[in-house]
Amino acid sequence: MAELREELSRFLKARRAGLTPEAVGLPAGRGRRLPGLRREEVAALAGVGLTWYTWLEQGRAIRVSAPFLDNLARALRLSEVERLHLLALAQAGPALAAPPAPPASALAKLQAILDRIDSPAYARNERFDVLAWNAANTRTFGDFGAIPAAERNVLRLMFTRPHERKAMPNWEQDARSLVAKLRLNYGRAAGSADLAALVEQMSACSADFRRMWADQEVTDAGEGIYVYRTARGTSAFQHTTLIPEVLPELRIVVYVAVDQA
Repeated sequence: MAELREELSRFLKARRAGLTPEAVGLPAGRGRRLPGLRREEVAALAGVGLTWYTWLEQGRAIRVSAPFLDNLARALRLSEVERLHLLALAQAGPALAAPPAPPASALAKLQAILDRIDSPAYARNERFDVLAWNAANTRTFGDFGAIPAAERNVLRLMFTRPHERKAMPNWEQDARSLVAKLRLNYGRAAGSADLAALVEQMSACSADFRRMWADQEVTDAGEGIYVYRTARGTSAFQHTTLIPEVLPELRIVVYVAVDQA
């Protein structure tokens, strides 16, 4: 719980610093030493007590109501996914244990689904470990099977392999989106020890990951355009995320080739 309170504190500070007085209809004034709104301004905009907001932002072990958090989300101009992330962090229970590994029989059914998809596709868990993939994915992006199982993680590949940077013209944007999805998973899982360990490992091995993680971005976007460069040229794909009914805790990511404008 202490880690989640610290996460909540960092999230609130980042969102407060990202708002200008002008953006919320307040005069800029003088004597502002730091960018963004002051705590008292956020509390006034939200209609909540300054002391309670201050304690919440400091990461103290207090409980606040859903209406309190909704008012705060409106004051901070949070998006819907950011509002849900705020609720997850502020109202989380004990950290969740890592979900058990999918049984072999379920993975076999999942593999059968992937094998029937003509486009590149793979399946991952909430910490972005790759558990299954199809032949089209191997032909297009390379063979996950050639990577040791312990390193078969989308985040690890994104941030530790120079080849990925060279192959992805939009690497910065794609990497940020991935980190923002991990942060959302982290909040939803009540700061699970498994995800916390992954964040610690990635922070230790990548300065870019540390930089992006510190920005406190969250997203639940499951679709978008992914551009990838190979020896045969550069291709664009519409990627879509699906939830298999047989394993709802997993995600299937499918890449459908599109014409580039």
